[in-house]
Amino acid sequence: MTAYDAIVLAGGAAKRLGGADKPGVRVGGRALLDRVLGACAGAGATVVVGGRRPTARAVTWTREEPQGGGPLAALGAGVRHTAAECVLVLSADLPFLGADTVGSLLEAAGDGDVEGAVCTDRDGRDQPLVAVYRAEPLRRELALIATEHGSLAGLPLRLLTHELKLSRVVADPLASFDCDTWEDIASARARIREHGTVLDEWITAVKNELGIELDVDTDVLLDLARDAAHGVARPAAPLTTFLVGYAAAKASGDGGGPEAVAEAARKAAALALRWADEAETP
Repeated sequence: MTAYDAIVLAGGAAKRLGGADKPGVRVGGRALLDRVLGACAGAGATVVVGGRRPTARAVTWTREEPQGGGPLAALGAGVRHTAAECVLVLSADLPFLGADTVGSLLEAAGDGDVEGAVCTDRDGRDQPLVAVYRAEPLRRELALIATEHGSLAGLPLRLLTHELKLSRVVADPLASFDCDTWEDIASARARIREHGTVLDEWITAVKNELGIELDVDTDVLLDLARDAAHGVARPAAPLTTFLVGYAAAKASGDGGGPEAVAEAARKAAALALRWADEAETP
């Protein structure tokens, strides 16, 4: 993947949320800001423009001048702390943004002679706060706008995007879903509990809470739990998966990698099947 730095805009008054601390509002047990930071975990440097707060991973903090000066001023403040050739720019209220969309934007921004790539929503509208910009033209245009208008404060983002040659990326319809109102927050909270996504959301939240970076194959663990419950006894399912996790952690500490979970699960599942076979044999 192309090397990049990330700027996350986490300021603003959140007037439509009654002045609530929007980056800190939780969806699926995780702050909106932390969810966005998870999507850009591959960034070389991550700059958050906004008030300091606890975050799931280390970031560089800065503020726009003047505070409340708007997204263009915030972008100008953030870009001073970046050094990569490509800069990923995100708002802090994107609960469903994933690393796949980030990867698509980076790929599109590096294709041909474009100066960046911007995500478009389902209605075909550009989302300039879900975008990757090449650093040199980004800095150039910000400097020209600041010179022309005296500063970047209070200016709309379209002054920047209209001057850049951007590729358009049609991503997952939810990638650019942002939370501007409490109705949006409620919709996001309901959506992550839908049958097709709730397990992935829960596992991600647990790993975030426990500081675990190891990839987990949910299907492998579910199959193991089923085999243990069926072949031994229902309470064996959670206890067995706990022991598999313990064994995988020990193996990782001894130099094993992400495959430690799969190997431990394979052994435990085989044992559960042998246990069941003995019970069925006269």
